[in-house]
Amino acid sequence: MATFLYRIGRLAFRRRRLVGGLWLGALLLAVVGAAVAPAGEEEDLSMPGTESQKAFDLLDERFPQSNSQGAEARLVFRAPDGQRVTAREHRAVVEDTLGSLDGGQQVASTTDPYETGAVSEDGTIAYSTVAYTAEAVDLTGATKTALENAASQARDAGLTVEIGGSALDAEEELGGTTELIGVAVAAVVLVLALGSLVAAGLSLLTAFVGVAIAFGLVSALAVPLGLTSTVAILALMLGLAVGIDYALFITSRFRDERAQGHEPEEAAGRAVGTAGSAVVFAGATVFIALVGLGVVGIPELTKMGMGGAGAVALAVLVALTLVPALFGFFGRRVLSRAVRKAAGAPRRGAGNCATSHDEPAGDRRPIAAKPAKRIGTRWARFVLRRPAAVLMTSVLGLGAIALPALSLELGLPGDESKSVETTQRRAYDLLSEGFGPGFNGPLTVVVDMPESAGARATTNRVAETVRGVDGVASVGEPVLNRTKDTAVLTAVPRTAPNSGETKDLVHAIRGAVSDVEADTGAAVLVTGTTAMNIDISEAMSDALIPYLAVVIGLAVLLLTVVFRSVLVPVKAALGFLLSVGAAFGVLVAVFQWGWAAGLLGIEQTGPVMSLMPILIIGIVFGLAMDYEVFLLTRMREAYVHGASPGEAIVSGFRHSGRVVAAAAIIMISVFAGFVGMSSPTIQTMGVGLAAAVAFDAFVVRMAIVPAVLALLGHRAWWLPRILNRVLPNVDIEGEKLSRRVPAPATDPDAAVRRLPVGRQQH
Repeated sequence: MATFLYRIGRLAFRRRRLVGGLWLGALLLAVVGAAVAPAGEEEDLSMPGTESQKAFDLLDERFPQSNSQGAEARLVFRAPDGQRVTAREHRAVVEDTLGSLDGGQQVASTTDPYETGAVSEDGTIAYSTVAYTAEAVDLTGATKTALENAASQARDAGLTVEIGGSALDAEEELGGTTELIGVAVAAVVLVLALGSLVAAGLSLLTAFVGVAIAFGLVSALAVPLGLTSTVAILALMLGLAVGIDYALFITSRFRDERAQGHEPEEAAGRAVGTAGSAVVFAGATVFIALVGLGVVGIPELTKMGMGGAGAVALAVLVALTLVPALFGFFGRRVLSRAVRKAAGAPRRGAGNCATSHDEPAGDRRPIAAKPAKRIGTRWARFVLRRPAAVLMTSVLGLGAIALPALSLELGLPGDESKSVETTQRRAYDLLSEGFGPGFNGPLTVVVDMPESAGARATTNRVAETVRGVDGVASVGEPVLNRTKDTAVLTAVPRTAPNSGETKDLVHAIRGAVSDVEADTGAAVLVTGTTAMNIDISEAMSDALIPYLAVVIGLAVLLLTVVFRSVLVPVKAALGFLLSVGAAFGVLVAVFQWGWAAGLLGIEQTGPVMSLMPILIIGIVFGLAMDYEVFLLTRMREAYVHGASPGEAIVSGFRHSGRVVAAAAIIMISVFAGFVGMSSPTIQTMGVGLAAAVAFDAFVVRMAIVPAVLALLGHRAWWLPRILNRVLPNVDIEGEKLSRRVPAPATDPDAAVRRLPVGRQQH
C-alpha cells in the first residue's frame, strides 16, 4: 500500500494543475447541483418490523384519504387571567383570526375550536388546527407570514397566542456563531502546530473543498434519496473534522520529509506513502463503522451513516490527491519561516550541517518543531517512569465519569425539548396546561378485523378495554373505514410523551388487548408518534450491545492486521470502551440530569436521543482508530528498526504526539461548535462526540496506551507464528518504501536531485 500511495503522491504533485482542475470541477458541479435541486423533506423516523410501524403502514393502506401530505399548524389561544376564551368578545377574536386564514394561500382547512370541542375544561385555553396543502419545506414565505400575522392580530386583541405543529419548522441554519468559533479555533491550532499560515491555510482549504462537495452532493440528492438536513449537517461535521485532521497528518509528514533533505516531489510521495497509508486505514475504519449503522434497521440512521461515510471517503481522497498537489503549488512556503531560514543557512556556508555528524538527519533542520517534540518526549518519559500510576489514575478517572451512563434513558425529542423562546415550545406548554401532559402525545389504536360483521361490537370492546387501563385519560370514539374492516381510536395518556409512565402505559395497553384479539380474531396495534418513539428507543437499546460487539471485533481484527500484534488491538478496544463509556456518562449528566445544561444552552432535560449511542459508537470507533494508528505507527516503526520498547514509545510521541494532540483539539473544536445549534439531535451529537474525542485522544491514547505498552514491554508486539504466516502485511509504516527508496546522502537535496525519476519511484 505504501508504495502504491507513494506513486499517487508523486503523480499528484507532478500533475498538480490537472488534479487541482479536476477537484475544482467537482466542487463547481456539486455547488450547482445543490443550488438547482429542490429542498428535501424532513421525514419522521420509522422502524420497519415494529408494531407501531406496522400500524402506520396499515393506516396508509386502509385510510388513504386521511393520509395528508401537507404541513399542519396548531393555533393555541389563551384568555387573560380570570377570563374565559369562550367569552363573546374572545370568541369573536378567535373566529376572526381563523377567518383571515380560511381559504388563504396553501391553506386546506381550519377547525373551529368551539364546534370541535377543542376548549379546556376551565374554558381558558382553546386550539385550532390549520391544515396546508404543502409540506413545511414547501410553504411559501407569504403563507408563513399570514399565519404569524393572524396570531399577532389575536395578540393585539388581548389573547395569548402560540403556534405549534410543523408549519413553522425549518431546516437548521448553518454558519452560526458557535460553528464559526469552532472553525476559528481549528485555524489557530493549525497555525500553532505547523508554524506556517500557508500550511494551516492548506489544511483548511482542502477540508473545505471536501466538505463543500459532500454537502453539495447530499443537498442535490436530498429528494431522490430522501435525505434530511440532519444527514447534511452530520456530513458537514464529520467531513470538516476528519478533513482537517487528515490534511494535517500528511502535511506534517511532508514537512518532516523535507526536513530530512528530500526534494518536494519526493517528500510528497513519501508523505502520502506513509502518513497517507494511515489516513486510508483510519478513514476506512470510520467508513465501515458508519456504513454498518445500516444493520440497525432504521432508515434515517442508515442515511445518516451513508452521508457521513461519503464525507469521510471524500476527505480521504482529497488528502491523498489534492493535498500533495497543493504542495507543488506552495512549495517551500508550506514550511515554517524558521525552518526555511535554517534549511537555507548551511548552503551559504562552507558546511552542510549545523549539528554534529552523529545527529540523525531528521534533527538537522526542523528548528521550530524541537520545543514541541521535547514536550512530547518529556511526557512519554514521565509515563515510562510511572506506568502503573498513570494507568490506574486514567482508568479510575474515566470509570468515574462513565458511572452516570448506568442511568442512561433513551427517547426522541419533540417540541418539549425546544427552547422556551420558540413559539412551538410555548404552544406545547399551553396545551399541556389546558388539556393535560398526555395531550401532546396521543396514542393511536388500530383495530384490524378479518370480517366486517361485528366490527362495531369489536371496536367498542377494544375501546372499553383501553379505557380500563390505568393511566389512560380518555379514549375517543372509534372511526371505521369504508369497508368496516379497520377501526381507529385515539387514547390520551395522563402523562407526558417522554415519561417512563407513558412507556409503561403503551406496554400495558398492548397486554390488555390480547384477550380481545384471542376472542375476536382481530389484530389490535398501538401506534402514534409517542408509541413509535418508544418502539425505536427500545429497538436501539436492544441493538446497542450487538453493534458494539461487532465494532469491537472489527477493531481487534483490523489492528491485528495493521500492527501484527495480539495485545495492542485488545488494549485499543478496551480503551475505546472506556472513552465511549465516559462520553455516555457526559450525555446523561448534561441532557438527563441537567449538569452544565444552561452553560451549553440546553434548556430542557430528558432522555438522551435514542439514535445517539449507536451513532456515537460508530463515529468514535473510527476516530479512536485514527489516533491509535497515527501514534502507534511511529512506535512500531521504531521498534522494528531495533529500538527498545521504551524508546519506541518515546519515538512515537516525539514524532506524532504533537500532531495527534493538535488533530484532537481541532476535532473537539469542530464538534463543540455545533452545540450552539437549536436542534436537539445536533446538540447531543456535538456534546457526545466532543467529549468522546477528548477522552480518547488525551486520556486513552496519550496516557493509557503508553502506560500499557510500558508495562507489557516486548510482549506488546508479540504475534503467534501461525498468525504471522496467515495475516497479510499491509505495511502501513512504509517499511517497503524505506527499503525501495534510498535515503538522502550528506547533501540531501543534491543526492535526491541526482536520482532519475524512475529510480525515485522504483
